[in-house]
Amino acid sequence: MTKSSLSPIIAGAMNWGIWDKNLKTKEMENLIKICFENKITTFDHADIYGSYTTEAQFGKALFNAKINREQVQLISKCGIQMVSAKRNNTVKYYDYSKEYIIKSVDNSLKNLKTDFLDVFLLHRPSPLMEADEIAEAVEKLKTAGKIIDFGVSNFTSSQTELIRQKTPISFNQIQFSATDFQPMVDGSLDYMQLHHIRPLSWNPLGSVFRQDNIQTFRLRKLLATLVSKYEMGADSILLAWILKHPAQIIPIAGTVNIARIQNLLKASQLVLDQEDWFAIWTESMGHEVP
Repeated sequence: MTKSSLSPIIAGAMNWGIWDKNLKTKEMENLIKICFENKITTFDHADIYGSYTTEAQFGKALFNAKINREQVQLISKCGIQMVSAKRNNTVKYYDYSKEYIIKSVDNSLKNLKTDFLDVFLLHRPSPLMEADEIAEAVEKLKTAGKIIDFGVSNFTSSQTELIRQKTPISFNQIQFSATDFQPMVDGSLDYMQLHHIRPLSWNPLGSVFRQDNIQTFRLRKLLATLVSKYEMGADSILLAWILKHPAQIIPIAGTVNIARIQNLLKASQLVLDQEDWFAIWTESMGHEVP
């Protein structure tokens, strides 16, 4: 079972830095405070975000915000070795050696200006990962108090089980949304419920507002009617769709728009009618359920 208590919606920091919004440290500080004002206290990171720069910038902003560390939950990931000015790599690859995992966590702690990570995840599965070696690294980090909970990200059920046989897994961060619902039908969410693994959902709005195709057209048409019915934004309805699943999925929202942040938590208070939940899934699939 998980130890870390995360907020109902998680703030994803992937796009806060040079990869997209290019926020200055003061802007990050203000955004952190706005998230807190709206009861979003968990922040999702990875060592590679911003080509290995966003964690350090966020760490400065969090320090300047003077928020009690016990009131914030920090998630980070490691394992992806990017071709970057910060790395002497000639090809992108994965590294899950004991030495690299421990070194990466230590670096994240330094960048985030903290003594521990609430949740530490392996970013993507590697064909060369050694379960025993990973477990040794995780247990050492837990014993040292550097991580509280351990999990994986983008792992299939069999890949998760390979690691879970050696060390407890509390979370799996996966792509899941109304348009990317495969984990719901391929047994992944069933497996996570069975083993008390909490799913975290990245890109929780899916492609609804990013792509123009038959699927998204159908969904937007339906959402227009649901917006009127529930008197809530389409993005909140899509998050509520995720939250209704019994696996207790926590969406990771990457928005930096203040108005949208202020509305995010409303999704956790919205209970969709069962027929409306199935209507969204039906429009996504393009056919009724069997």
